[in-house]
Amino acid sequence: MRRPLFALLLASISMMTAAEPRKIFDYPYQQHDFPNGLRLFTVPTDYPNIVALYIVVNVGSRNEVEAGKSGFAHFFEHVMFRGTKKNPPQKWEATMKAAGAATNAFTSDDLTAYHATFSKQGLASILELEADRFQNLDYSESVFRTEALAVNGEYNKNSAAPTSKLSEKLRDTAYDAHTYKHTTMGFLADIKAMPDQYSYSRQFFDRFYRPEYTTILVVGDVKPGEVKALVEKHWGGWKRGSYAPAIPAEPPQTAERRATVEWPVATPPWLAVGYKVPAYSDSTRETAALNIISALAFGPTSPAYQRLVIQEQKVDVLRGGAQQRVDPSLFTVFSRVKADKDVDLITESIVSTLNGFKDTLVDAKKLDAVKNNLRYSFALSMDNSESIAEALAYAVALRRTPETLNKLYAMYDQITPEDLREVARKYFVANGRTVVTLSGPKAK
Repeated sequence: MRRPLFALLLASISMMTAAEPRKIFDYPYQQHDFPNGLRLFTVPTDYPNIVALYIVVNVGSRNEVEAGKSGFAHFFEHVMFRGTKKNPPQKWEATMKAAGAATNAFTSDDLTAYHATFSKQGLASILELEADRFQNLDYSESVFRTEALAVNGEYNKNSAAPTSKLSEKLRDTAYDAHTYKHTTMGFLADIKAMPDQYSYSRQFFDRFYRPEYTTILVVGDVKPGEVKALVEKHWGGWKRGSYAPAIPAEPPQTAERRATVEWPVATPPWLAVGYKVPAYSDSTRETAALNIISALAFGPTSPAYQRLVIQEQKVDVLRGGAQQRVDPSLFTVFSRVKADKDVDLITESIVSTLNGFKDTLVDAKKLDAVKNNLRYSFALSMDNSESIAEALAYAVALRRTPETLNKLYAMYDQITPEDLREVARKYFVANGRTVVTLSGPKAK
């Protein structure tokens, strides 16, 4: 009998041979690549009767390269639930309900994921149902307009949160050319124009909802051979596409950038300090080093957090880290400051904290403690089939293989204090920095 995933992961943490690095994801899985470009990962687990299905499409806001057309990756997160001629929404929902399925979807910069967790008896019918909507999605122009207006409503709802506007302004200020300039929701002007873009929406779907962009993850109480046969039956005839977007490269930043957001009502000021950092990598040390620095610099036990949040109580939110993205992105520190008069002081403190890594080598014991914490935290998070599938979904978006997790965590083991210093000197520089503040109306 196989050991539960939790036991396997803890064993992987405590055991390592000289010949083979310890693996953070040590669960057996099978990969199958179909001729049309579709990729399938099947991960049997010992959690009985439950199956988690994640269908990951490597299309996100990063792929929205045409001017005036942002927000469409997120739009399809909505419209994909509108069904097909064979399986209209009511039939789709009835099939999911019969399997006891919990379903949802999410969009990010680099992916759109559709997921369901259900009893294993529903696997065959759900794989057939999902294959139909991915290959034969059907929606009228009136339905498109309705969903486009719903997206506009979601944007307005999100914009009621100061952090949403802060993040939006940070991206718009930090980037000039790359599509990370806009958030997953898209630019407001594009969202408002979306109801008149029905023809383009069909083109967008035809470009990206293709097997070569899609990976299916089936995790749980399953047999790989049976899963493969079902996917072959229902997805094997899906035709490969030919579209590849030309993602614009971001030119080098040459000076610090600053921007402000004026919030219409009273609010504690918010602060975002972002630095340009490289794309995700599991073959160089930079991603691993930046992740470790984020924990050392702004984690709950860090000196900066203890001083600013616990002792001086000048801020009540302090968090930061590098985004794991396909292309170069941002290492961002967010803070909610209690008083407007302290915003400049907190900005200086954040910059100083990161600059500190340029000259002072991190204590080796402290570095080892952070490495172990990263491992244990990740291992503990994967305590059911759905959590495993979700973790793999993000890995698939980056490298289309679970092995990127093992490579990244093996890279953590190699990081030295000198690596942290080198990365800090390279990326925590003024000409790669963007500072955005958000505050309410000024007192008269």
